[in-house]
Amino acid sequence: MKYVELDTPALLIDREIMMDNLRFMQNYANEHKVHLRPHTKTHKMPKLARLQEELGAVGITVAKVGEAEIMAKNGLKNIFIANEIVGKSKIQRIRKLAETIDISFGIDNIYHVTEIEEVFKGAEKKAQVLIEIEVGEQRSGIIEESDFRTLLENVKACKHVELRGIFSHDGHSYKAENIDECKELYLESVNRTLHFARIAEEMGVKPEVISIGSTPPFMLNFEIPDGVTEIRPGTYILMDSSQANVIGTFERCAASVLTTIISKPTNERVITDVGAKGITAQTRSEGHTTTNGLGRIKEFEDVYIHGVFDEHAIIYNGDFRNQVNIGDKVQIIPNHICPVCNLYEKAYLLSKGEVVEEIPIDCRAKLQ
Repeated sequence: MKYVELDTPALLIDREIMMDNLRFMQNYANEHKVHLRPHTKTHKMPKLARLQEELGAVGITVAKVGEAEIMAKNGLKNIFIANEIVGKSKIQRIRKLAETIDISFGIDNIYHVTEIEEVFKGAEKKAQVLIEIEVGEQRSGIIEESDFRTLLENVKACKHVELRGIFSHDGHSYKAENIDECKELYLESVNRTLHFARIAEEMGVKPEVISIGSTPPFMLNFEIPDGVTEIRPGTYILMDSSQANVIGTFERCAASVLTTIISKPTNERVITDVGAKGITAQTRSEGHTTTNGLGRIKEFEDVYIHGVFDEHAIIYNGDFRNQVNIGDKVQIIPNHICPVCNLYEKAYLLSKGEVVEEIPIDCRAKLQ
């Protein structure tokens, strides 16, 4: 069927744009001689994760144990959980996964190591961990060299925990004012990550994996310094309004939300049938990812969502109001696609305006 025949709200993915994005990033990784391990929290779809591997990805990244379980159930065999995992029940689930797949996960504190060592006691395979380095995002990760050395010594003393590598996430590059600042933040982050890798090697534990990630530096084709073995971009597969602002075009935005115009109560106000529960209320308010409104109308120039209620999107634009009728359908390019995918049970894959496949979002709501 034509996509405009779909009931709304509906999550759409343009197949040709998505495939171009996938090939672009795989070629970028190949050219820089690093592994690509895409972060699948963006789309949460095992089918797309398998496609990423078929095109050359070494494995996938997830954020939660529940996502790893669903991905493993759907045939993904090489998974990194880019997060610190706390709680014996969750670690027990990782131990179970480790019996059949290659799985690793993050740590940044001795507490993590102690808990993992206890849960993996008697396991056939050691727990595979990567130490996270805080590189400026002001989130999780090791900050002080002394803490890193202490943590690494603790790992070395374990019988059931093995260091696979180190990883970092330069998410603060999203807030860069321009490309030059983005590059500066990116290089500082990578060099800091490599610095800790050298400390580990000096301590007799050479990291097998040195993993970095965030979409903007790679979409901007920045160089990858020697020593990095792996990159973990996520949003690149679908893109969104904030990422489009970084690269200066919306042409790479493969995902959109189809919505129906349900009301035109004033000379400039238009209401559609998707709200915070379908596009979120997220904005980007700093740097080169800064977005206008709560989403951009794909078919119209400079028309944005002004506000949202739970089930309503509000647009104030007199010209737009005069060009559309109640019952018309338009597409919204979300500000941040990752949480949007988590709101839908399935996505509709389109080719030249035709629905060619329905893809279940099996990792939706897997928060534990």
